[in-house]
Amino acid sequence: MTAEHEHIPPWYKQFWPWFLIGLLGSSVAFSLVYLTLSIHYFDGTVAEDYYKEGLAINQQIAKQERAQALGLSATLRVDPTTGDIVVDLAGDDHPERLVLKLIFPTESQRDRLLTLEHVRAGRYVTILDEPLRYRWYLHLQPVDGPEAAWRLTGEARFPSGDEIVLMPGI
Repeated sequence: MTAEHEHIPPWYKQFWPWFLIGLLGSSVAFSLVYLTLSIHYFDGTVAEDYYKEGLAINQQIAKQERAQALGLSATLRVDPTTGDIVVDLAGDDHPERLVLKLIFPTESQRDRLLTLEHVRAGRYVTILDEPLRYRWYLHLQPVDGPEAAWRLTGEARFPSGDEIVLMPGI
């Protein structure tokens, strides 16, 4: 035996094993936090027919070109207190009913589809069931189903008492 016998403390009294255990434990803790957040704030999956939707872009462009050829534009007003929506449609086409699709940018379950009734020369009305908040994309087209002849688009932040302009191809 040597005269200088080194005393090595047990592993649980040393720094490095606890440092490595701490790294592993923190990665497990962060993983569980991120897993919980991703489950709680799940924003949906890719649509099953995404390819068909991608091919339909040509139809959407054709609808917007048709609206431009008809000289269509619209102004939309939402009364924040009563929930009344009034659309004034300018141009050469005035169908009996219009569909206004309100698309929320991040959560598809918040999207709304409203039918507006023609009340007089180019004016359409409907009523919201609950007030709008935040930013929305707007699509306005006749009630001819998915093959509607034209489409006007726009974007708005609510609540707002200002007029919102809907144009082809915005």
